[in-house]
Amino acid sequence: MGWGLTDPPQEEDGLALQEEAVPACKIEVPERLSVSYEALVRTGLSDRCVSVPPREASDAEILLVHSEEYLEGVKKTPHMTLEDLKEFTLQYGDVYFHPNIYHCAKLAAGSALQLVDSVMTGKVRNGMALVRPPGHHSMRSAASGFCVFNNVAIAARYAKQKHGAERVLIVDWDIHHGQGVQYCFEDDPSVLYFSWHRYERQKFWPNLRESDYDSVGKGSGAGFNVNVPWNEVGMENSDYLSVFCHVLLPVAYEFCPDLVLVCAGFDSAIGDPEGEMCATPDIFAHLTHLLMNLAGGKLCAVLEGGYNLTSLAQSVCQTVQTLLGDPLPQLANLRSPCESALESLQCVRSVQRRYWSILKHAADSATTDVSNKRIKLAKAEEEKAETAEDERSQEEKVWPEPAERLRPPVCSASVLPDDAACPDGLKRLVSSKDLGPLLVSRIRNRSMEDAGDADGVATFSRLYTLIEKMRTNEIGNGVALVPDVAAAVECVVQDLGSDLVSRVLVVCVGKEELNYATADGKMLVVQISGEDKEEQKGKYYIPVCLKKGCGDTVGFIQAVFGLLLPLGYEYDPGLVLLVRMPGSGVGDCMWQQLIGLLKGFAKGHTLVLMQTNDGACMGPTASALLGHPAPPLQELLTPLPDDGGALERMRERLQADWKMLQTTVSSGNGETAKS
Repeated sequence: MGWGLTDPPQEEDGLALQEEAVPACKIEVPERLSVSYEALVRTGLSDRCVSVPPREASDAEILLVHSEEYLEGVKKTPHMTLEDLKEFTLQYGDVYFHPNIYHCAKLAAGSALQLVDSVMTGKVRNGMALVRPPGHHSMRSAASGFCVFNNVAIAARYAKQKHGAERVLIVDWDIHHGQGVQYCFEDDPSVLYFSWHRYERQKFWPNLRESDYDSVGKGSGAGFNVNVPWNEVGMENSDYLSVFCHVLLPVAYEFCPDLVLVCAGFDSAIGDPEGEMCATPDIFAHLTHLLMNLAGGKLCAVLEGGYNLTSLAQSVCQTVQTLLGDPLPQLANLRSPCESALESLQCVRSVQRRYWSILKHAADSATTDVSNKRIKLAKAEEEKAETAEDERSQEEKVWPEPAERLRPPVCSASVLPDDAACPDGLKRLVSSKDLGPLLVSRIRNRSMEDAGDADGVATFSRLYTLIEKMRTNEIGNGVALVPDVAAAVECVVQDLGSDLVSRVLVVCVGKEELNYATADGKMLVVQISGEDKEEQKGKYYIPVCLKKGCGDTVGFIQAVFGLLLPLGYEYDPGLVLLVRMPGSGVGDCMWQQLIGLLKGFAKGHTLVLMQTNDGACMGPTASALLGHPAPPLQELLTPLPDDGGALERMRERLQADWKMLQTTVSSGNGETAKS
């Protein structure tokens, strides 16, 4: 199994013709592909990918989306005079046809199809197609916004027709609304289209009313179109993550796609002249990671926009490196989502809750008074903003170079009893560090009911070694089978981890009582079980009760996306400790999904603790730790009203301390919530 990268096609430069005929097109340059590919070569990422050669899309494939009349018109462009090309171009908006663009557009669409073939047949696990011209604005009978053929829409219909995909998820993180994709699938319940885009209450291109949050699809496709409009510029990493956690991921898991297609436009990154957003390139590592356990890992990213060549190349590398399975960068110092982002988030959740049971308990839309006040404030600032626009566009945005993402020499290790078999791919730790008499004495004082003293000390000595090697990045992650998981947790977090890691995120699945203090912030404990716990032991202990227990997949998913992931991103741990208590009841598929999602924190340093008699779960655990995609979850049932309501009330209660849990706009004076 490999990771695919389509070779960028060779193109002729029509820039001089573009600038003369359509000045807006001057930013869509061939260097967009060359700098991206050169960055992949320079960093060695291209050498780790399976090369997928480009090909031209056939007429039949293009006609899956476009009209025959439009295709025949584009076919004539290579033979037109310059004046004829200009006249043909002026039929459409912000697009230019030069003599070679028909060939390039066929290669762009065909390259996306080549990638779909490679992923759907299992030749590669996932991949990215570096193509131009982009495609998501192109409509059935019209070019638009630099786009000639709609590469991703064609790919979706092709996957359904040739490979039998029943449900396709399209995630469009380009800064412009992909209206061509929306129009293509707005009445089709087999394709879920998600788009966030700069909107500014319809003042930003393509200036369409149907780009707003309440355009949810038509007929049987109602609810399968999800628009998140950005009504202000300057959105940051926290804004993007909030929308993923509180809208996209819950809906996507309920949809349960067979294939994920990404309209990978990087004009939503910092420094881009079109987007004017402030999200850094490393956010795309996390967005990609969060999608990779859907559809059994079958994901195809297809390049769309991105016009700052520096942030474009960095963002492409971050995306490809994540597809290759490298540890994710840490997103430190996440701030609260801004008020404008929260307003959009609240509106989207409110309008979509009638279609998706997992959002059933979302709050109502922002009140008319709050929305009107924000509109009035926006109008009051409009003249000032317009005056400063030219100055702002000339400002040179500066952001740090993405941190190097180093793969540890050992991906995954295990601490196991002598008589337990070690799963393939895991390194068995047999040696350990001398702990010293003081630490040994503390360990001996812990309860080890099912193990002799010597065995207990040896086990915890190996655990210490494993954690230390994670800290130095010699080992990526690990799993330990221990005789007493409660004692092991206490030992790790109070004796071992505190010496090595500044912050530990403890995720406990099961009802065993946890008895250690968490008030100093060195640990954040999130416990998911089927048992009511005391309300809270402070800010850093969060018990989540599911009435049907941890075997309730939809309730578990709600807890993970609505609480656990936002908490984890805001807490920013140095180690994740995942604890499977005896008799937890969590299913193997959900367990693998959980491990995969948690690997997005702490540069992937995740330690899984399980009881010795839970050894039957070692296979799924090892698979997830090694980076294999989790099997898709079964169809999610309607969540229990008690669970959904309780989780929503808990989220509302906790958001005073944890800002990433916010999903509603404040009713105050409308000022930004960012500190």
